[in-house]
Amino acid sequence: MSNTTYNPDHADNPSHPAHRPTGPIPAATETGHEAGHGAHHDGQHGGHAVAELPHATMRDYVIGFVLSVVLTAIPFALVMNGTFSAAVTAAIITIFAVVQIVVHMVYFLHMNPKAENGWTLSTLVFTVIVVVIMLSGSLWVMSHLHNNMMPQPHDVSQLP
Repeated sequence: MSNTTYNPDHADNPSHPAHRPTGPIPAATETGHEAGHGAHHDGQHGGHAVAELPHATMRDYVIGFVLSVVLTAIPFALVMNGTFSAAVTAAIITIFAVVQIVVHMVYFLHMNPKAENGWTLSTLVFTVIVVVIMLSGSLWVMSHLHNNMMPQPHDVSQLP
């Protein structure tokens, strides 16, 4: 049952206010894109695959939040207590940072092999590979230049 009124003067303009519903839309009513999902059982829309996005629950967000807090508090406590040497503490902080990145991607960005048919995860892996190649190449070039272009300690006395 519709709450719209018919006015023959506006029959050609469905967006006219006279054709708009004037009451609350029931929560169970499917409109637009959602209504079309009943006819498409295989995730296909006109021959195009539709990516199923994972649905997050409050439980997922709470788990992600708690893990993030714990993964932040442990390195903070290690630094404040000075339990390990600086090098070991830096290594532990780096490991916790990488784990926290993964926690954020899984629990907040909902990245998994099923999201968008695996394209999100594939794009992330490709991006990481490119960044590693660029960083390692840049460090290699800078190291090479440093070793071959900088004066050596025994050559310092010969500098003008």
